[in-house]
Amino acid sequence: MVSTSDFKNGMAIEVEGQIFTIVEFQHVKPGKGGAFVRTKIKNIETGAVLDRTFRPVEKFRRVRIESKKMLFLYATPDEVVLMDNDNYEQLSLPPALAGDALSFIKDNMEVEVQMIDGKPAQLVPPIFVELEVTDTQPGVKGDTVSGGSKPATLETGALVNVPLFIKTGDMLKIDSRTGNYVERV
Repeated sequence: MVSTSDFKNGMAIEVEGQIFTIVEFQHVKPGKGGAFVRTKIKNIETGAVLDRTFRPVEKFRRVRIESKKMLFLYATPDEVVLMDNDNYEQLSLPPALAGDALSFIKDNMEVEVQMIDGKPAQLVPPIFVELEVTDTQPGVKGDTVSGGSKPATLETGALVNVPLFIKTGDMLKIDSRTGNYVERV
């Protein structure tokens, strides 16, 4: 059990049966009344960020979060299959746990699986991924610094806005957190 005086950013706790991570917290001692802790907590399952206040005497169950590197093998509509790099065991997850990360992951890519209390909770792709453009409008000569953009389809099926000079077959560096184009490689 952990009390509000032990809070740290990034710590995972259980509140009302759901698991949250602490985004930020602040101990407040008003001139009148009792002290309290103002927090922003993020729900692990839904991603929703809530503002909550807690009394200093409240206690919560601390939840252990581990990250494990695994190899992404393939995905079907029913499952996402990963392989443990240490013992070569395969792990099958529902696609809902992977979420939008599947848009930026290709076969045999190393990903991170966050485990909460020993159970898989979330699939996290590398921050930057290199993917090939499979379809986009042809670039026009001279469109190098005009600042415009156009949609491009990547090899994983993701749709990304790219500069006008990008053409089909180019390899791009994409930020998987935002889905934005970074650079051509």
